Amino acid sequence: MRRLLPLLLVVACANPRLPAASAPTPALRYVAPLERDHPLVGRIWDVQRQRFSDEATLLADLSDSAVVALGEQHDNPDHHLLQARVMQALSERGRGLSLVVEMLDRQRQTTIDATLAHTPNDADALGRAIDWEHSGWPAWALYRPIFERALQLHALLFAAGLDRSFAMRLGSQGSHALPPELVGRFGLEQPLATNLLGPLRDELREAHCGLLPDSMLDPMVLVQRARDAELAARVLDAPPDRLRIVIAGNGHVRSDRGVPALLRHASKLRVRTLGLLEVHHGWTQPHDYAAESGGTGLAFDYVWFTPVASAADHCAELREQLRRDKP
Repeated sequence: MRRLLPLLLVVACANPRLPAASAPTPALRYVAPLERDHPLVGRIWDVQRQRFSDEATLLADLSDSAVVALGEQHDNPDHHLLQARVMQALSERGRGLSLVVEMLDRQRQTTIDATLAHTPNDADALGRAIDWEHSGWPAWALYRPIFERALQLHALLFAAGLDRSFAMRLGSQGSHALPPELVGRFGLEQPLATNLLGPLRDELREAHCGLLPDSMLDPMVLVQRARDAELAARVLDAPPDRLRIVIAGNGHVRSDRGVPALLRHASKLRVRTLGLLEVHHGWTQPHDYAAESGGTGLAFDYVWFTPVASAADHCAELREQLRRDKP
C-alpha cells in the first residue's frame, strides 16, 4: 500500500519462541538492509496447515495450480527477486508461463507486444517502451529482475493495470464507469461483505496516514475492486495450457477479497497465493501479522517473510507531498 500518490489522485501476546519447523531457506542472499537477523526472515509459513514449510514443498503445491498469485510490497527489492526465483523454479517443472502484471497498464499491451516482437530478449527496451520512469511505480531497477526472467523464460506478458484516467473516472463517477461485462463476470454489483469491507477501508485509511476524509474511502474501495477484477479478467484471457502467474501487491492477491476470490466466483481454477511480507521488530510469530490483514488472519495460502527495505516515514513524505501540491 505504499503507492500512495496514485491512489490519492484517484479521488482527489504470544510465546516468543518459534514453532518447531524447517530451517530458513538456504542459498538466498537478501538485499533489503533492515531486520535481516529477525527470526522469521527467510521462513515460509503454510497458513492452512499452520506450520512452517520449506521452499520445495511450497513450489510443489504452486506448480500443481492453474494460477499462482505472487504478492509483494512494491518498494522491497527482495520481493521482486523472490518472484523471479519462484517463476524460474516453476518453469523448470516443465510448464510455460503467462505473467499477469498489475504494474503494466492495460492500454500498453500493444506497445508491449510490439516491443517484445522486435527485441524479445531486452528487458530494458521494454522498460523504455512503456515509459516506466514516469509510471509512478518504484525504480525500474527494482522490477527489472521480474521482466528479465520473464523474457528469459519466454513467458507471455499480460498488462492488467488500470490506467490513471480510468481510475480517476471511477473515483468521480462510481460503478457506472465500470464495463458491464466486468461487473457481471465478477459480481461487482454486490458490495463486499461487511467483514471484508471494514478492514479494507481501514487499510486504505492507514495507507494514507489518516489524512483522507471518510467520504473518499468508498470510491477508493471501488477502484481497488476494479483493479482486482481487471487482473482476474486478464488471468482468464491467458492460455489455459500455461501456468498463469499474477504479479501484484499483497492486497490484490489476498484469498478472501482479491483476485483469487474473483476467480473463484467466475471459474473453477485452482489458485494458490503467496504473500511476501516484511518482518516487524518484535513480531516473532506468524499470527502476529494477522493485524496487517485487518485482524482477519493471514489471507494467503503461504507467507514468505523478508527483511525490511526502508525505515522511511512514508506518512511524513505524504504530508509533505500534500503540502507541496496545495494551490
